[in-house]
Amino acid sequence: MSHPVVHTEIRSEDPDVTRKFFADLFGWKVASEGGFPGYTFIDTGSEAGPYVAIGPRQGADDEVLFFVAVDDVTATLQKAEELGGKIIQPTQQVPGTSFGVFADVHGQKVGVAANG
Repeated sequence: MSHPVVHTEIRSEDPDVTRKFFADLFGWKVASEGGFPGYTFIDTGSEAGPYVAIGPRQGADDEVLFFVAVDDVTATLQKAEELGGKIIQPTQQVPGTSFGVFADVHGQKVGVAANG
């Protein structure tokens, strides 16, 4: 399996202000509501991915993440940990996908996602 970047997220303390900022800066528009309150998918004006979403923080800090496609989220998170990384957000299930977040050996956060 290839491992393309399939999704990006901007996680913010105030998603409404963040959406307005990027709408004013780039002309981005809300495309649809996501899986939980305050989470929206964004129409960046490009048909070529990856998907973009803006939503509330899921930890202590605002962050920008990209998500890489994998076959098994849990196994990938465990391998990242074995290689010296740290699991930040364990495997989560939402309709149609599972995802998680790890930090690499330098603390950069990266998401992984799998269909199903």
